[in-house]
Amino acid sequence: VQLQASGGGLVQPGGSLRLSCAASGRFFSISNMRWYRQAPGKQRELVASITRGGSTNYADSVKGRFTISRDNAKNTVFLQMTGLKPEDTAVYSCNADVQMSWGTRLYWGQGTLVTVSS
Repeated sequence: VQLQASGGGLVQPGGSLRLSCAASGRFFSISNMRWYRQAPGKQRELVASITRGGSTNYADSVKGRFTISRDNAKNTVFLQMTGLKPEDTAVYSCNADVQMSWGTRLYWGQGTLVTVSS
């Protein structure tokens, strides 16, 4: 199982970006999917999470600006980021609870860098 994140880049303050994270490989299904971020010199933090049924949770710092969504048919989770601020600059990573034949395992994707700067 692999998770492939994409969509990062350089954006000006107030701009928008959409991150994607697609799971591939052999598995039964994916339950919870999440986006994390880690800024330079800071601890990794949970940005947003979404259940298979679409229930979402957000960090207070991104509420009202970021939207997490998913396409279960494509095993993909998205993070739509609007109103970006310099403090949103970080490496963004995704993870997912993947149901295998023998149980559930947490998989991580590689990070994608988001830089918010003028």
